[in-house]
Amino acid sequence: MPDTALLVIDVQESFRHRPYWDEADLPRFRNRLQALIDGAVARNVPVVQVFHVEDAGPFAVASGHVRTLEPLRLAPDAVFHKRRHSALVGSGLEVWLNQHGITRLLVSGIRTEQCCETTTRHASDLGYAVDYVAEATLTFAMTDAAGRRWSADEIRARTELVLAGRFARIATVDQALAGPPARRAA
Repeated sequence: MPDTALLVIDVQESFRHRPYWDEADLPRFRNRLQALIDGAVARNVPVVQVFHVEDAGPFAVASGHVRTLEPLRLAPDAVFHKRRHSALVGSGLEVWLNQHGITRLLVSGIRTEQCCETTTRHASDLGYAVDYVAEATLTFAMTDAAGRRWSADEIRARTELVLAGRFARIATVDQALAGPPARRAA
């Protein structure tokens, strides 16, 4: 898959220092993401790590928390820092992808409905083929303005619903690593 890259977005220790941090889904997420990373490496797919950075707090480089979420094992081919939700805004990532002939992206990371979804929509609009590997994303429960609490599973399902067939193929780790779906004859 020489035209493919794996994006590992915001999988960083910074999140452990947010009040909404919840480890309930962490073991499953780490397992699926590690399988995706290991599978990409075995197939010579470049692994690109993107960190979210801010000037202060746990997302500041000086905090020491802008590093890979432990105990994930990752030796990225390239590392980028971003200050926006999309990994493609102001990070230099798009230039790197173009320089390396990348036309297909595998999206993984934290948070499902924020930086992962935003990057997916942006990449699709730029013309990339995107596999959104939902099982290799992590999010946390949220409460809406009306007071309804949305579980992480509900948020993940909503994200899959709005991305599927419009901005991305929703793929399992195995599907993403198998390559793009076969094109049907007309």
